Amino acid sequence: MVEHRGLDIMSTPSSSSPSSSNAEKKLFSKLKVSLTKKYPQKNAETLSAQYGANLLLIGVSVMLALAQHGPAVKKEHLLAFITALMLVQLVWMLCYMIQSERERSPVPEKDAHAGTSWIQGGLTMLALLSLIMDAFRIGSFVGYHSCVSAVLGVYPVVHALHTISQVHFLWFHIKDVIKKYETFERFGVIHAVFTNLLLWCNGVMSEAEHFLNNHRRRLTALGYDNVSTVEAEPNCNCSISVCSMFSTSLYYLYPFNIEYHIFVSAMLLVMWKNIGRTLELHSNSKRPSMRSPGLLLGPLLGLLALASSVTVLVVYLIHIEKSQQTREAAISMFYLYGVVMLSCMCVASGAGLLVYRLEAWPMDTGSNPSRTLDTELLLGSSLGSWLMSWCSVVAVAAAGPGSPSFRWTCLVYSLLLVLEKCVQNLFIVESLYRRRTDPDDAPVPEVFSITPAPVVPPYDGIVNRGYETQDKGCATLEGETPENRAAFSRKHSDVTLPVGNQLSVIHGRKRQILKNITIFLFMCNISLWILPAFGCRPQYDSGLEQETFGYSVWTTVLNLAIPMNLFYRTHSVASLFEVFRKD
Repeated sequence: MVEHRGLDIMSTPSSSSPSSSNAEKKLFSKLKVSLTKKYPQKNAETLSAQYGANLLLIGVSVMLALAQHGPAVKKEHLLAFITALMLVQLVWMLCYMIQSERERSPVPEKDAHAGTSWIQGGLTMLALLSLIMDAFRIGSFVGYHSCVSAVLGVYPVVHALHTISQVHFLWFHIKDVIKKYETFERFGVIHAVFTNLLLWCNGVMSEAEHFLNNHRRRLTALGYDNVSTVEAEPNCNCSISVCSMFSTSLYYLYPFNIEYHIFVSAMLLVMWKNIGRTLELHSNSKRPSMRSPGLLLGPLLGLLALASSVTVLVVYLIHIEKSQQTREAAISMFYLYGVVMLSCMCVASGAGLLVYRLEAWPMDTGSNPSRTLDTELLLGSSLGSWLMSWCSVVAVAAAGPGSPSFRWTCLVYSLLLVLEKCVQNLFIVESLYRRRTDPDDAPVPEVFSITPAPVVPPYDGIVNRGYETQDKGCATLEGETPENRAAFSRKHSDVTLPVGNQLSVIHGRKRQILKNITIFLFMCNISLWILPAFGCRPQYDSGLEQETFGYSVWTTVLNLAIPMNLFYRTHSVASLFEVFRKD
């Protein structure tokens, strides 16, 4: 009995060992699945975003060290770092395109809103101007090759190759919704996003340094001897005769190169958000654009605004280099022009919002990463000019009796700038989120729709082939005489057709008003981009804010605010053109 009990005791663990091992295997398999499938895919977006943010911060750290013009960090170090990032992006784009060609699915998923053809065409034009800029850089390097680093020659060559390859990638793959190798592709796309952001930061820093040198030179001409300038050209003779033309032309091409890289970053960010996304059927359908006559007032006023902006730019650049009196006159002219322009834009945006309030168009709340990014970029890029405007308001409030005479126009201009961006943002966002419906369009029943047909009664399986129009024959009641049917037809035509025509006319007029408002705001935003992009920046030259905040603080604010304001104008132009096509 004891031995039997001992055998029973010894046999208990052996009998339970298979179940425990199976439980451990199940636990291990669940843990393996959760570690290999759920968490990496769930956290891939966060991991790649952290990688891109740190990549950007490394580049910004090098730029901040370079801004001090010390002996430790030089321009060659920054360009070598950016060149390495561009080469990595080139390798990733090549691998992605080869993989896409090998594993092409029969019907690949595409996001129709990710990049329209007109945006791709605009980016191609900006890319061509960037290639001209690279050609000027190569020409400048050839002239100074004996006394500059070889990195200054390698960088424009790699940048030109990067630009050509990236434009090809954007044309053929920007709408792709990636469903394979999601984690790897997220890192590749986010690397491309932040590489272009670093190229944008590099262009902004170079352009800001150019304007600061001009500002210091003007202060020196006015008698401020304690302001030092930074030498821009190498300390050696150029071996060709066009070096000065190359160096001067670069600064006229910087605005286009800057806008190219920031727009590429936005498009690639939409592609990054689309990775692993399940497209909805209604969100991927595009409404065909409709042409409507009556576009006269908006384009005429927009062309007038554009012509006046070019005139103000030329007059400002000529008079700002002269005496103190002409400088103040040029700055006053700019602020008066800005007050008129911003007032008209506020009225136009407010009128557009009023038209939307009179309409019954529903809001489209479907998932659309491109539209969401448009809204976020509009609001985020507005912060720069708002900061600059409120600094000007504080400077005017703190100014003494001996301040310049244009301080009150500067106050009105700053307040209108804040108001104009608030109202225009509301108009653009509401336009992008409105779902257009035409009252004169007949409702089309969908297959498998739960909504019953409004007029057509059941046929009971019998269809009379003798009628040419079966809907009219089936719409009449059984037992009606031909005279009753004719009277019903006359009554129906006398009542419904004029009402439908009246609704169509009213709807067409509102659409014409919206299109005129949109094209006017489109031209005004182009005008307000041209002025600061090509040198009309009175915030540097007025001296009003500099007396309140100091030279270093105010120039730092301007170096942050003006690039954001330039991007806001270009992004508003793109959004307004999309609104124009949608209306």
